[in-house]
Amino acid sequence: PFLGRHLLSDQLQKQREVVDGEFDAERNIDARLLQFGKALQVQLPAPFWHYSIDHLLSANILPRTRIDSGEFPWSGMRQQFFEGFHNSIPALATAGNRLIVEHIVETRAWLERLLRLLAALDVFFVGVHCPLHELERRERIRGDRRIGEARADFEVTHTFGRYDFECSSTEPASAVAARLIQAWHGRTRQVRCARGRRTR
Repeated sequence: PFLGRHLLSDQLQKQREVVDGEFDAERNIDARLLQFGKALQVQLPAPFWHYSIDHLLSANILPRTRIDSGEFPWSGMRQQFFEGFHNSIPALATAGNRLIVEHIVETRAWLERLLRLLAALDVFFVGVHCPLHELERRERIRGDRRIGEARADFEVTHTFGRYDFECSSTEPASAVAARLIQAWHGRTRQVRCARGRRTR
């Protein structure tokens, strides 16, 4: 989840790659966010996994051709897919792994679910912001998104919960990683998640 034992990196304003009723068969890991994860792995004093849905999908864990053809409707798989991902985070962490988790927390319900799952873990919650004009530029370049979706996401994300650290996706990855690690080390105690709220 998590620097501390772990780091939970919440990439809320990243372009949504998997949406209700739709599966993107030509996904690419966002290079900018990948740089953040790599920069953290280079600078952190202990080994950390960089874990995300992007990594799983890029490994072709799903039957993409049959999803794209409609034989296996993504709308009927989506809930189980994300529930499985959410449950895998504490499973990996409690096995002793340190994690940098990159994830879009789309709804308050998802956040509350994650808070319950991660209640016993040390979590450092990071918000990575992206300017609206950049989100809309990516939306136009991709060409496979409904125009206006980026703005709709922008107006909702970062409106629930609070972060231990915030940064912009436009900042140099190495500099952000250094500041983030400093903030993590500067905590007075471990951060716990409990009962739908962040507590210290």
